[in-house]
Amino acid sequence: MSGSSGRVLVVDDSEVIRHLIRVNLELEGFEVVTAADGAECLDIVHAVQPDVITLDVVMPRLDGLRTAARLRADPVTSGLPIAIVSACTQLDLERGESVGVDAYLGKPFEPMELIALVRRLSEARSTAARSEFRSE
Repeated sequence: MSGSSGRVLVVDDSEVIRHLIRVNLELEGFEVVTAADGAECLDIVHAVQPDVITLDVVMPRLDGLRTAARLRADPVTSGLPIAIVSACTQLDLERGESVGVDAYLGKPFEPMELIALVRRLSEARSTAARSEFRSE
C-alpha cells in the first residue's frame, strides 16, 4: 500500500464528484487515483494496483456494473473490494449483487459515510491479505 491508509481507484464520469471523493479520502490518508469511466478504469487498474475501487453506475463507454463484472472476471482483480457510489435503483442493486459488488453508497452521500465505507473495505482487504500470507 502506497498511502498510509491504502490506495483507492475512484471511477466517476463527473469531475466534480471525482474531486470531492479525492479530497475527502486524501484528508484521511488515502492515496487516490481517478478514472472518468469504466473503460479507463480497466486500462489503468493493473498499473494502479488499488486496495479499493469505487464505481459510479451510469458512465459513458462502460458503466460501473459492467466494469465490476469485468474486474471480477479478471483473476488479478477478482478479489479487489468494489463499492458502488451512485444514485442506485433497486435493479442496479440486484445487478451489482449478481456481479459481486461488495458495498453501496447512495448519492448524495455524507463524506464521513464514504470514508467509513472505504476504510472498512480497505481494512478487510488488508486482513484477508495477511491471512493468505500466513497460510502459504
